[in-house]
Amino acid sequence: MIGHKVGLTSAAMQEQFGIDQPDSGLLLDYMAVAGDRKLRLCDLVAPRVEGELAFRLGADLSGTDVSDKAIREAVADTFLALEVIDSRYGFEGLTLADSVADNAACGRFTLGTAVPGLTPELGGEHLTLTVDGAVAASGFGRAILGDPIRSVAWLVHRLAVFGTGLRAGDIVLAGAVHASLPLGAGQTVTVSSPRLPQAVLHVA
Repeated sequence: MIGHKVGLTSAAMQEQFGIDQPDSGLLLDYMAVAGDRKLRLCDLVAPRVEGELAFRLGADLSGTDVSDKAIREAVADTFLALEVIDSRYGFEGLTLADSVADNAACGRFTLGTAVPGLTPELGGEHLTLTVDGAVAASGFGRAILGDPIRSVAWLVHRLAVFGTGLRAGDIVLAGAVHASLPLGAGQTVTVSSPRLPQAVLHVA
């Protein structure tokens, strides 16, 4: 396990799947796709792609009373990310219980180059997703619970209910800023923003 994802954090994603609250899942090492590698579409069932913001933690976080200041100070790096969601159940008629049972539909992910620390004012960061060079979706960081750092706070509080928390070194995918898009073979998908290095996914 190398971290966590938080899903369904934007109105666009909740409306797309008809689920009105976030969920979370685990990131496992095999899910990470290096920038110089291609994603094997044949390993997936119903892949869709999302442009996201992500963080790496530099300190442990746990408890229902952890402060916003502590959460912000715990962020060691900020990234752009592409998450490939996938579900063994398919996405038509997906329920919250289905999503939780299927690890919040996490399939694969790739990260851009890290920017040290917590990039300020991420709510105003505008993310643009392109597919084969054509703009396919976009959205602001504020689409993620009003501020992407709130996604980390939500996750810390959720994990505290189960007597656990986040660890230094964990990656947290904060959620998508737009509705997910179907992913096809041979595509190159990129997410970019004004202040963060782009993340790129090549699909075999």
